[in-house]
Amino acid sequence: MTDVSGTITACITPFNDEGVDYAGLRENLKEQIRQGVDGILVLGTTGETPTLSHEERVEIIKIAVAVGKGKVAVWVGTGSNSTEMTVANTIEAEELGVDVALVVTPYYNCPTQEGVYQHIRAVHDRTSLPICLYNVPKRTGTMIETATILRLAQLERVVALKDATGSINQLQELVHSFGENHPLSILSGDDALTFPMITLGARGLVSVASNLIPGEMVRLVNSVINGNIEEAREIHYSLLPLFKAFFIEANPIPIKAAMTLWDLPAGQCRLPMTEMEEDNLRALSTILQRYVNLHPTTRRES
Repeated sequence: MTDVSGTITACITPFNDEGVDYAGLRENLKEQIRQGVDGILVLGTTGETPTLSHEERVEIIKIAVAVGKGKVAVWVGTGSNSTEMTVANTIEAEELGVDVALVVTPYYNCPTQEGVYQHIRAVHDRTSLPICLYNVPKRTGTMIETATILRLAQLERVVALKDATGSINQLQELVHSFGENHPLSILSGDDALTFPMITLGARGLVSVASNLIPGEMVRLVNSVINGNIEEAREIHYSLLPLFKAFFIEANPIPIKAAMTLWDLPAGQCRLPMTEMEEDNLRALSTILQRYVNLHPTTRRES
């Protein structure tokens, strides 16, 4: 079974006046690897995937594989609200050399729990990639319930769960049901909940914040995993204001604004995402000033 753990960055898609900033994407991905992340995820929520053309998605996957393959795990979001499209996306990702497919609960359709199960089962049975379930009811309108996750975990290549429910209740239910050596690798989908979730049995994080501060997120995750609880707690509370700031507007608006303020490739979001409101941008800029020692230029000079 594929080992899925550590820090995986949910990468932004940088844009410029011509479209996708592919050179900027390469630069960002290389920095992620240099800072020690365990995986890079493209075409997720943070990557503004619904706004991308098929040609853009393919090129982004090719770049991620070229930069990351053999160095870190290369993840791609392949999910949609169409089972046939999700299967096709996953087959294409596999052919392009991806390591893990992130499959979100079908959105807008609001399927029953049986529908969720059959959707994932179809992707599993018709493709060959390891699958990470993505439970994010705020975005999809449907919660993958604990009983359904336990059922899906019996499928051979359902290896992980990205828990972005905003609660640790289901994590506790799953760990209790599985026992100490549970087969499903549960990953926090919320930077601010990483510390408590790993202490309760999660094995890592799919991070938004690591777009800006990958090294610090790796330190946080590794500290908790290795049992250095006091160090992890200190890192957690030192970064908590930043975690909160990254969600004062819908993701990925704040993280892309923060990267732009630090002169990292990001650009504006595509509609329907808009520029950050001025009051929120000023608040974000003020908070970022507390973390100037984590700026990439400062890190390289130290």
